[in-house]
Amino acid sequence: MIKQSLLGEFAHEAENTLKLLKAIPDSALDYRPQPHLWSIGQLASHIAEVYNWFDATFDVDVFSMDTYKYDKGDISKASNIVAKLEDNIAKAKAVLENSDESTYMNIWSMQMGGQDIMPPMPRITVVRGFLFNHLYHHRGELVAHLRATGNTVPGMYGPTYEESQAMMAQQGN
Repeated sequence: MIKQSLLGEFAHEAENTLKLLKAIPDSALDYRPQPHLWSIGQLASHIAEVYNWFDATFDVDVFSMDTYKYDKGDISKASNIVAKLEDNIAKAKAVLENSDESTYMNIWSMQMGGQDIMPPMPRITVVRGFLFNHLYHHRGELVAHLRATGNTVPGMYGPTYEESQAMMAQQGN
């Protein structure tokens, strides 16, 4: 039953993530609001990469950062990032569909050099916080970055301000 709930949220939010990344024009990829922050391209690539962490969360009890290889991919074009996202979403969905609900309360940890870098916690807590909520956080950053560049963003939980204004104008309000 928990898996079905996770799959429902996963499907809805993966669609929202895909809509958002498809809204990124190539001309905005290098924008960063401050020198020390990720560019839009780097942030979008990180969002796509979060979907690559499902196997390390569902299939092992210890995620070793010592052996993990982050691959930002080719971020010179938004379409490359979208392709990476689509591939990682498909892999993540398969991992979630094949997950064993009886392991959701198993303790999971992330380590580097044999030391915990996150407090050990039940796998389901990691799924909600490290995978899902982490992703939503970075999507919010990406929305702010895109808006700062004058780009429009898609509505993900109903219409955007611009979409609602256009609807009101059509209705004559």
